[in-house]
Amino acid sequence: MSASTAASAAYIVAGLLFVLSLAGLSRHETAKAGNAYGIAGMAIALVATVGLAWRDGDVLAVGLIAAAMAIGAAIGLWRARIVEMTGMPELIALLHSFVGLAAVLVGWNGYLSVEGAAASGAGEAEELGLPVGIHSAEVAIGVFIGAVTFTGSIVAFLKLSGRITSNPLVLPGKNALNVGALAAFAVLTVVFVVSPGLAVLSGLTVLALALGWHLVASIGGGDMPVVVSMLNSYSGWAAAASGFLLDNDLLIITGALVGSSGAYLSYIMCQAMNRSFLSVIAGGFGNEGSTAASGDVEGEHTEVTAEEVAQLLRDADSVVITPGYGMAVAHAQNAVAELTRTLTDKGVEVRFGIHPVAGRLPGHMNVLLAEARVPYDVVLEMDEINDDLATTDVVLVIGANDTVNPAAAEDPASPIAGMPVLHVWEAGHVVVFKRSMSTGYAGVQNPLFFRDNTRMLFGDARERVEDILRAL
Repeated sequence: MSASTAASAAYIVAGLLFVLSLAGLSRHETAKAGNAYGIAGMAIALVATVGLAWRDGDVLAVGLIAAAMAIGAAIGLWRARIVEMTGMPELIALLHSFVGLAAVLVGWNGYLSVEGAAASGAGEAEELGLPVGIHSAEVAIGVFIGAVTFTGSIVAFLKLSGRITSNPLVLPGKNALNVGALAAFAVLTVVFVVSPGLAVLSGLTVLALALGWHLVASIGGGDMPVVVSMLNSYSGWAAAASGFLLDNDLLIITGALVGSSGAYLSYIMCQAMNRSFLSVIAGGFGNEGSTAASGDVEGEHTEVTAEEVAQLLRDADSVVITPGYGMAVAHAQNAVAELTRTLTDKGVEVRFGIHPVAGRLPGHMNVLLAEARVPYDVVLEMDEINDDLATTDVVLVIGANDTVNPAAAEDPASPIAGMPVLHVWEAGHVVVFKRSMSTGYAGVQNPLFFRDNTRMLFGDARERVEDILRAL
């Protein structure tokens, strides 16, 4: 078997492992196996790639690949060890930016080695076996997708890490700017295909970088989990575009898998939030007036002590816990798991209600609860638990805000109006764990805090849960 045939076979195996990885990650019980399949597939792909370079006798290429792998592995292991779960959303957004930047660099390299070489008389215009026009189109599309992914991911990272405001940027005529940028991209692509040139490619790159920045900057904090999923999709298509330029089947397959699965996940999340899929991916298109609401306090809240909450739980037959990003910030998942076991041992039915966008990353809360060994069968999605909240004795809202906001269901003027939320206010008693009366990530005040059946338990969520455990 020749080296190229062996590499092709290895790429097919790696592609199948990536498919198995996606299938495994779709369920809690098989997520660990899915992760292992993905790791195995990437290892096989890397070995096959290095093997091809070694076959060609390109010692310099092998050395550069080995050095890049060593540096990347060292950085990856370092970040994996120190990153907190609260930092995962912005880390993933930053990783997406690397994929986008790689696609831009691959596109520019493709131009310099083919169109640029042809212009200088080097005679390499047909080196890929494709007409120059098709190759030029691949370059333009790959650079455009990669640049949009790069700057969009950087803005998402800045928003998720709190370095810039989560409020949406609303420029005058922002929808026209987006549509105009897409039209300009189409024109520049045609011009580049007809007459490839450095100036045209440079203009297209700058246009795409600006569009990526504006698209994500125009999306509010409440939709950021969808944005992370959307950028994941973009990074996949960017990788696929690089695969076409590099004539690499595995990159095409992997990019298409990531791009299509990310797009589908974004669509599912938009449906769960009652958001327009087109609106979100187009940077809030058609939503000119959607800005964050005022954070002014309205009404009076009632505070409660940990001992009083413990008494409520003793008297309860059913308890539902709705976690949010604040639980991750406080590292409260293990204390919450212990509270669940304690109440269950006392005969109290305890379940969890997980909103599709709880946290700032799809599946964020599910991962935290699985890490704390909370049984999968008591972790329910919003649609599974919402109908039972009206007959629930006590709901503990631990670090959640926007996902339990009744304004989404009752106030048509609210920026989150129409977004399905957990109807926790229908329960007999609601206890909200918060550090302060501040608004959630979407910047919207929550009238739940001022309801007659709501009590506020202030402080660090982990410490307050531990106080309740001691009282029990």
